Amino acid sequence: MHLWLIGTVASAIVLGFFSGFFRAHKIQPRGFKWKILGFELAVAVLGGFITGFLLGNANRLLTAHGFILFHSEPVAWWRVAIEYVLYFFLFDTWFYWLHRWMHKEPFYSLIHKLHHKSTSPNLLTTLSVNPLESCINGGFVPIYLTAATLIHLPISTAAAALILPTNIIMGLYVHAGFEFFPRWWNKSWATKWFITTTFHDQHHKYFNWNFGGYTTIWDRLCGTNRAKFESDFEKICDRRGDWWRKPWQRKPNTVAAPSPEA
Repeated sequence: MHLWLIGTVASAIVLGFFSGFFRAHKIQPRGFKWKILGFELAVAVLGGFITGFLLGNANRLLTAHGFILFHSEPVAWWRVAIEYVLYFFLFDTWFYWLHRWMHKEPFYSLIHKLHHKSTSPNLLTTLSVNPLESCINGGFVPIYLTAATLIHLPISTAAAALILPTNIIMGLYVHAGFEFFPRWWNKSWATKWFITTTFHDQHHKYFNWNFGGYTTIWDRLCGTNRAKFESDFEKICDRRGDWWRKPWQRKPNTVAAPSPEA
């Protein structure tokens, strides 16, 4: 069963590459560089070891001394939802403001510059981070858990079980380099507040825009969302649509050079 599943996924990936599916969905079709990928792999391995050691020990110490406790008994679904939503938006606030701070010198050169080595992100870019930056971003979770414990409202184990996967999935998703969200995503009042891969991809490319980690809320409020983001998103959607059409039905120049910086 496992071999069948692996074979199916591998075949789909190979077919996607040779059919042009992935190229059509690639945000920066000409952005990939093997040299950068190798650099990011080295940083990810070394940085991941250091970060895991530091944050892992910090969490163990806080838990051992009673600063982090969990509510292990079953709780109502609405409590889990409140705890998770509170984490989601508080972390987004934490990330946005510290992210902007890390773009100021000397903090950029000391902390954040390593992550911006790639101007066209890929999945490995998620882990290509200075260990100090990883501790700054990853440090929010033990702070959140400790604060909840100190006010005698420890986070439920059900909500805690959602937090780590969210961190991992969102990190990989925003750095994936491929856009799969539908055209209407940025037009709907309900969904436009949640970032797309293109949104963060343009942060790596244009540097001084789109700082949000989970949402576009703070960028919209503070005027740091890139003005041409939505029009560039539309161009990617056009290119994806062309992938399904016959060659003579395709629009010209849909894989044109990226638009100039805002």
